[in-house]
Amino acid sequence: MKNMERELVCPVCKEMYKQPLALPCTHNVCHVCASEVLLQNGHLYCDPTSEPTSPAATPSTRSPRLGRRAVPKPDRLDRLLKSGFGTYPGRKRGAVHPQTVSFPCPACQRDVDLGERGLGSLFRNLTLERVVERYRQTINISAAIMCQFCKPPQLEATKGCTECKSSFCNECFKLYHPWGTQKAQHEPTPPTLTFRPKGLMCPEHKEEVTHYCKTCQRLGCQLCRRLVCQLCRVRRTHTSHKITPVLSAYQALREKLTKSLAYILSSQDTVQTQIAELEETVKHTEVNGSQAKEEVSQLIQGLCAMLEEKRATLLQAIEECQQERLASLHGQIREHQAMLENSGMVGYAQEVLKETDHPCFVQAAKQLHNRLSLSSGADTRSPQSDPSRTLLVVRPSVRPECRNIPSPASGRLPALGGGGMLPDAGRRLSPAAPEAPVIDTQRTYTYDQIFLCWRLPQHSPPAWHYTVEFRKTDAKAKGLKLWQRREEVRGTCALVEYLDTDSVYVLRVKGYNKAGFGDYSEDIYLHTPPAPVLNFFLDNRWGFNRDRLAISKDQRAVRSVPGIPMLFAAERLMTSCHLSIDLVIGDVAITQGKSYWACCVDPSSYLVKVGVGLESKLQEWFQVPQDVVSPRYDPDSGHDSGAEDATVEAPPPYAFLTIGMGKILLSHGSALTSRDPNGCTVPLPPRIGICLDYEQGKVSFYDAVSFRELWECGVDCSGPVCPAFCFIGGGALHLQELVANKQERKVTIGNFAKLD
Repeated sequence: MKNMERELVCPVCKEMYKQPLALPCTHNVCHVCASEVLLQNGHLYCDPTSEPTSPAATPSTRSPRLGRRAVPKPDRLDRLLKSGFGTYPGRKRGAVHPQTVSFPCPACQRDVDLGERGLGSLFRNLTLERVVERYRQTINISAAIMCQFCKPPQLEATKGCTECKSSFCNECFKLYHPWGTQKAQHEPTPPTLTFRPKGLMCPEHKEEVTHYCKTCQRLGCQLCRRLVCQLCRVRRTHTSHKITPVLSAYQALREKLTKSLAYILSSQDTVQTQIAELEETVKHTEVNGSQAKEEVSQLIQGLCAMLEEKRATLLQAIEECQQERLASLHGQIREHQAMLENSGMVGYAQEVLKETDHPCFVQAAKQLHNRLSLSSGADTRSPQSDPSRTLLVVRPSVRPECRNIPSPASGRLPALGGGGMLPDAGRRLSPAAPEAPVIDTQRTYTYDQIFLCWRLPQHSPPAWHYTVEFRKTDAKAKGLKLWQRREEVRGTCALVEYLDTDSVYVLRVKGYNKAGFGDYSEDIYLHTPPAPVLNFFLDNRWGFNRDRLAISKDQRAVRSVPGIPMLFAAERLMTSCHLSIDLVIGDVAITQGKSYWACCVDPSSYLVKVGVGLESKLQEWFQVPQDVVSPRYDPDSGHDSGAEDATVEAPPPYAFLTIGMGKILLSHGSALTSRDPNGCTVPLPPRIGICLDYEQGKVSFYDAVSFRELWECGVDCSGPVCPAFCFIGGGALHLQELVANKQERKVTIGNFAKLD
């Protein structure tokens, strides 16, 4: 109801409609508001429905808002009348071309043509009035109705008059309904804001509307031309028009409106979902924007700290270089000052030169010469050294410029970022998103779940985490199914669980780091097993030959080790020696439904058979081991069905697929001989899949990688059926481990853990 309130508010006064009029542009406006708009645009309007003698005929008394409206000035009124609007004494009808009233619709901001009669040609929207009244009653709006004829302050109305179409207080009702007049006969009613007629009246003839003009509807005429009364039917305007009773138009429009409303209501859930998605997107956008601002602030702070650190380092280096050079220069100054302080020794040398005794001069001059040489910096070892020449070539020991300190003017300022170059710092300012991951098809496989592995290209930026998306492909479905996601996957592998059997799924991966999400990997399509996966172990408690078969500790692998007995048997094959078959079965028995399992056969195995068999028949086999020349077993048949001693219609008690020397021997339904052209072999796939349909009595063999069917045959399911495996000679196989039981090894890459 609150949402509907917007439809019940007048676009002019912003209040609920009071006596709304239906405009030709399909919008509505209050009767009083429409009159005010026409007055503001220079059109005079008198209510044609008001009686001249009724209190409602005076605009100043009909509405408090109109009472406060300023009356047009006389000169403006004369100008309007001379322009041809309205009728007045002295004007001849038809003397001037009749003008039409243009009404500016406040809702659509367009000028609407109201014709010559103006508001008098518009229908009153009684349906909208009733909706407004019901809405007021629903939300309990109990606004007081004031008297329309009291001078301010107005009193609350106590009575209403349908004939006068006004609400009165007690005093005003007596004043406008005096005794002894015709108005005294008016029946008082409860006060109200709307005085509606019983039915929709024709605005021109004041007759009840009874028909609907379909021709005017098709031509797009105004509403007043579509709804007609009895007098409108015979007018020239509707001559030869197709006119139907208003009941027919009511039924047709009601049906259309009902259908449109039903469609809108049915799509509300979709719209609400889309709004929720958009709001979620807005939230993510706000969060990502905040994170980006925080990251930029932290980056700028880091750069400022780096600059400050580099500034301190450079200033310290300059200070150390300056102190070192100043110390060297001060040392030189002290040496030269020492030369000046030896002026007394110079005078002594001059006196020594006056000595004429040669031995005495040599004794004193030698010692004095050494002292003079030390003070002047000359080389005393060279006989040609001259102290005067040495003093002339003295230079400062260091230059005044600090050339070892890089400066901006020299162009040798080191780049920021701990020894990196400036382009590298630019890359740090705008980090790159991870490249599209590459799916590792060698490690990815499907069993009870999908084990998906991938890796990043060699030079790709690192990823913090990954998002794995997958969806089921359905050729029968009209539209694509929505992607399902596993977000924030740490490492380069993931498990996808809760999948449908015998279906094809498409998967893709994308990485995420500080720069955002990278591109998606190429889509990979994986087929799920045709039936639920059966988890079982090899039975090591009874039946199998422990001398020739070795079962692993986890009971998932078995190896045939024939040894010396096999060599002796091979030596006596020419003497019709029987070569025994070693059998091992699973520790579970199937009694209903469909089951699937897979195993890997060593390509170097001599002869291995994988399949199923009745538990009772397999136990008999354990009691009486079979051999290759037994009537039950045809070494060239390709598949051991055990059907030679039974009727043609009876299914065999067991069915096996023959594998040997890296090949699979396929049969076309009949026993094969070495010369049979219908037999063929196919390469051994990495994994063999077996699917048993207990209810149908069928067993199918698959390439467990591509899920291509290799062979299908019937089997007797009158009792419990067990998985079985046979060996002739050396060989090995192991059962496929469940993805859910796969051990995860953590490998640390950088600061993140990778699940392998």
